[in-house]
Parts: sequence; structure tokens; C-alpha cells
Amino acid sequence: MERILVALDVPTAREALALAGKLRGAVGGFKVGSELFTSAGPDVVRALVGEGDHVFLDLKFHDIPNTVAGAVKSAASLGVWMLNVHASGGLPMLDAAHEAAEAVAAQSDGLRPLVIAVTALTSLDADTLASVGVAAAPKAHVLRLATLAQAAGLDGVVASPQEARELRQAMGPDFLIVTPGIRGGAASSGADDQVRTATPAGAIAAGASYLVIGRPITGAADPRAAAEAIAREIRS
Repeated sequence: MERILVALDVPTAREALALAGKLRGAVGGFKVGSELFTSAGPDVVRALVGEGDHVFLDLKFHDIPNTVAGAVKSAASLGVWMLNVHASGGLPMLDAAHEAAEAVAAQSDGLRPLVIAVTALTSLDADTLASVGVAAAPKAHVLRLATLAQAAGLDGVVASPQEARELRQAMGPDFLIVTPGIRGGAASSGADDQVRTATPAGAIAAGASYLVIGRPITGAADPRAAAEAIAREIRS
């Protein structure tokens, strides 16, 4: 269960904290993304951290290096366990994110957030990537961006489960692979905007470190039971 991170993609802090209360102890942590953070702000992160939760701040920082460095430091001040930046920001930006996290560690007795890089969103297929000028196939594009992230010293990447096996082989055993796009198996849900997907067990078998799961858990009649079913599938 520690490998499951639940996406608290809800519009209010009250809903997010209620979900977290139902799921605490059955999952490894919680993802706070743009919808919740824009609505509720940093206080919802502080509240989750105050409960001892691992919080993955999923704001996908993508800006000039100095701005991203400042954002990383601000996120670290909230006590987040993990945060992300966009790998497509380029090596100087990724270096700045890494250096900012290291500076936080130097000032806080070695504690620093994990910093991972978003490669290609799970809603993007080859045609959509081509429409924005990416001629490479999705796997090749993801591997190129992951190589940049590793060169910058980041802890890992966000990628779809369809790239996990190749990433694990190329990046080695210690590089984190965080995979959204978990569908099917015990994570069944209706049709949605995810296109590069795999089952929970399939993603773990391919080399994923953590699974970010939203609607198959949060949209279930019994979210805790849904999370426990996914955990059983992973263990099996």
C-alpha cells in the first residue's frame, strides 16, 4: 500500500481532508495538484503534513531557472515529501531545481524533498505530441527527457506505465518512476482522458516505484476498499 499515492483532485480542502481521513493507513501518501492547490492554497498541504502524511506536490514547475529554484524552496518550506518540475524546461532549469533542493537540505539537517521531472503527460499520444512539434515516438521522447533529469541529479521522473520498463532498464534500480495512468485490474473506472495506461500490477511489474491513482479510488463508492483492492493486486 505504501506505493499508492492518491490524487486528491477535488475542489475544496474539506473534501480533500475528508478523503485523506478515509484513506490514511491504507495508502502511502497523497498528491496535491493544481485543482486543489489553486482552490485551497498551501494550508491544505500544511494540514496533510501535520497529520504525518507524505505529500506529493504536483504543480509541475516550468519557468526560468531562478523562478523554479524559488518555487522549489517554497514548496520545501511546506514540508512536502516530493514535488515535480517539467523536464521540458531544459537542463539549466532542472539543475536549478536540484540545487535548490540541496540548499534546503543544507539548511535543514539533511531533509529535502524528492524532486522528480514530468516527461510526457499520460493524456498525450503520438498524434498529440506530433501536433506540438515532437516528432519522436512517446517512449523515445520520455527516455530523452528522463536522461536530462538524471543528468541534473533529480530523483526520478513522472511517466506513463507504458514507458516504465524501458526507463527502469535505462535509468537503473534507484531512479524513481512515478506513474499516473493506472487503469484496469483493480483500478477499473469509466472512460476518461488517460491514453497511455496499465493495470496496477502491470505498472509495478514493469518497474514503477509509485502509482498515482485518482478516480479509481476517489470516485469509488468505498474509497478505502478500492485502495485495499489495488494494494492486494500489487502484492499478488
